[in-house]
Amino acid sequence: MTSEQKNTGLEASLKSADTEEWIDLLFYRPVGYQWALFFRKLGVTPNAITIASIFLGVAAGILFYYNDLLLNIIGMCLLVWANMYDSADGQLARMTGQKSELGRILDGLSGDIWFISIYVALCLRLTPEWSYWIWILAAAAGACHSKQAAMADYYRNIHLFFLKGKSGSELDNSVQQRAIFKSLSWKKEGFRKLYLWFYVNYTHSQESLSPAFQRFFSLLKQQYGETIPKEIGDEFRIGSLPLMKYTNILSFNTRVIVLFISLLVNRPWIYFVFELTVLNGLLIYMVYKHEVWSNKLYKLVNKKKDEQSVA
Repeated sequence: MTSEQKNTGLEASLKSADTEEWIDLLFYRPVGYQWALFFRKLGVTPNAITIASIFLGVAAGILFYYNDLLLNIIGMCLLVWANMYDSADGQLARMTGQKSELGRILDGLSGDIWFISIYVALCLRLTPEWSYWIWILAAAAGACHSKQAAMADYYRNIHLFFLKGKSGSELDNSVQQRAIFKSLSWKKEGFRKLYLWFYVNYTHSQESLSPAFQRFFSLLKQQYGETIPKEIGDEFRIGSLPLMKYTNILSFNTRVIVLFISLLVNRPWIYFVFELTVLNGLLIYMVYKHEVWSNKLYKLVNKKKDEQSVA
């Protein structure tokens, strides 16, 4: 296989260069792609890779409990390995077309399970020194972490929707998801209905933090249906693209770098403080900028609508 063919295959396994972080492009995506090729030869499914990543991430969290630098470093390696698999499962799914709702559920749960194990391990490690206060600090950081990751994921999917259309994005809305939830039977489809109960609330929480975008998007659908004109998509991308770097900072790599540093200097509490201060400040700024841009485009589309009505 030539270098050009490898690059083409790698690019085809990515969602979009717009939404990829430089660390991912340099390391996780190329390595994940090689894992995906390896697992494809073995006939391993994306869901199996995701489950393996969960075990690796939980093992990493357990090793962070110990005040032992060597064990902590092994845990860091396991967490990096887990994230390689987290990259590989999506890349394999896109390469083979093995996409499923179960895959989305597992993919969404995997990172949450990693960090729950990490948070609990760090709290248990620090309890002798901090007493119950560390649990309060961690709970606050965890709640903020959840909101940060949710909005980062939402803005990435919005960007992909305007870039690639509905087929290239996983953008959902709570109204449609609630209708699906109500149509299911607890008796026959209990697992899926339970998942959708959480997912409806998750999606609604994303929408509640983006009222200006909801107004703009509703106007777009009212005017154009599901097919957004290219010029509007391009215009939206101008304001959305600079925010993608913030969605990446609020995802995995930056917070894990800070986590690793805090473990290396034996001050794990630094990670929780970083979550509550730096990352929360970044979340507020990102939401503000996205809302301002959505308001601007709402006025632009509304103006075009009025001009068409007069004409």
